[in-house]
Amino acid sequence: MYTITEQHELVRNSVRDFAETVIKPVARELDKQEKFSLEITRQMGDMGLCGMTISQEFGGQGMDYLSYIIAVEELARIDGSQAATIASHNSLGTGPLYNFGTQQQKEKYLPDLCSGKSLWAFGLTEPEAGSDSRGSKTSANLQDGKWAINGSKIFITNGATDITAGATVQVVSDKKGDKKEFSTIIVESGTPGFEASEMHGKLCWRASNTSQLFFDNCVVPEENLLGKRGEGSKIMLKTLDSGRLSIAAMGLGLAQGAYEMALAYAKERKQFGQPISKFQAIAFKLADMATKIELARNLLYKACWLKDNDKPFGKEAAMAKLYCSEIAKEVSDEAVQIHGGYGLMDEYDIERFYRDQRILQIGEGTSEIQRMVISRHIGC
Repeated sequence: MYTITEQHELVRNSVRDFAETVIKPVARELDKQEKFSLEITRQMGDMGLCGMTISQEFGGQGMDYLSYIIAVEELARIDGSQAATIASHNSLGTGPLYNFGTQQQKEKYLPDLCSGKSLWAFGLTEPEAGSDSRGSKTSANLQDGKWAINGSKIFITNGATDITAGATVQVVSDKKGDKKEFSTIIVESGTPGFEASEMHGKLCWRASNTSQLFFDNCVVPEENLLGKRGEGSKIMLKTLDSGRLSIAAMGLGLAQGAYEMALAYAKERKQFGQPISKFQAIAFKLADMATKIELARNLLYKACWLKDNDKPFGKEAAMAKLYCSEIAKEVSDEAVQIHGGYGLMDEYDIERFYRDQRILQIGEGTSEIQRMVISRHIGC
């Protein structure tokens, strides 16, 4: 089973130090302003966080998946927005290009993406296609060696930053009756007919970039096809298997951060002449939180071990995503309860954590979808 090595501890310590010294002092203000930080993203790129599992041949760090997951966990312990930027870029951005791209595509895009010079987006969700990914309507017609793309995507992370280089887009490449053929196509930023716009007014991850993508007769070369024609849905779903691990890491990290805030506050806050941590009602809450976090970490790390050792991990990824997301909700809720009225004020970080956790039961497969995936794996 999984073993925590010196490399894993080095990753944890270095990312934790960065998150506490660089991200934490500005996280609250970035959240208030709904501002994506190009500066912090660049620094995370300089640390090697933008291509952790990509081989060194293409500019990556060549680390195992557990190292990457630990990095995301440590970012989320301080700020979900910055964790979302890195998680989406690695799992959904560089992942499909690295796993399904041609040698030429990898050489063209991955070096800048691994360095943090550029970001990449993953265009799957549409206004009428969320959990039902096969409900996609964005189309691509191949004529004279070129794809003409029409449609739109929504809720796309990293889709409209100043350094977004492009997106991998699921399209309907053919349709016969009710049967759709899905393919994935690379669309570079700046391509005529392709526009991206930021989305604001979010409950959570307010300092991450969330966007809508629009395609109006957007024409790209035939060689921009990623993977084989007709395997777009397969590529997307395989990508989501790995992406679930990063969302699980965000849930785990958020829960850890919320628990640490609650524990520290409970030791400082005095009522009836003693710290509230001395009251059994509070002590038992904290004990339950610590236990749930430990269980979540072991489940997630096991799933990473399976992936790193080329073993089937789809079931465990769904379990980890489901459990870590639900634990983030439970722990952050109890942490607010322990803070009392102060937990409702934005001067305390737990208020932001309580908001940030809510997307974790929705993004990259809702909790309901995870239960469906798990039930299929166990033969229901």
